[in-house]
Amino acid sequence: MSRQRRRAVDPARLAAFEVLKAVRVDDGYTNLLLPAVLARHGLTGRDAAFTTELASGTIRRQGTYDAVLAACIDRPLRKVEAKVLDALRLGAHQLLAMRVPTHAAIDTTVTLVRDQVNQGAAGFSNAVLRKVAARDLEAWLADVAPDDLAVAHSHPAWVVDELRRALGDRADELPALLAADNDPPRVTLVA
Repeated sequence: MSRQRRRAVDPARLAAFEVLKAVRVDDGYTNLLLPAVLARHGLTGRDAAFTTELASGTIRRQGTYDAVLAACIDRPLRKVEAKVLDALRLGAHQLLAMRVPTHAAIDTTVTLVRDQVNQGAAGFSNAVLRKVAARDLEAWLADVAPDDLAVAHSHPAWVVDELRRALGDRADELPALLAADNDPPRVTLVA
């Protein structure tokens, strides 16, 4: 550690990062992992809600975010360290789909990468997220998925094809259906 005091990693973002890792490594399910991770980090109320949206939203839109990140990185995503890619996805979700200020999304993600990986990876993450932040989601989609509903709505191509087939002559409803499928669920009852 340098003379400069390192910033602490935000517990909500660290918890979301842990959920993404468990989904990737252990084939875990986000909804089943979240309660234990939230409890372990002592997150409740707004922090728990933020963590839940960050983890769930990142997983939900991973295909879209991977296309955006691929446009911002000079090598294939498979060559990016998995932990760094998880953090970049979290950063992309904050930048493109949440109301997190740009400086906060980038700074907290870079701090997370510095803590969980290393300083070099943190610098790389900073550069990539600044590129991501240069456009909003709509502009990115026009660039990386102008005619690709699977990427634009982060659904497997076979799901898009089956939904198109099922809609038949109402296939013009497909984009709205896919978009609605990405809406975060609303809490209606808490036991």
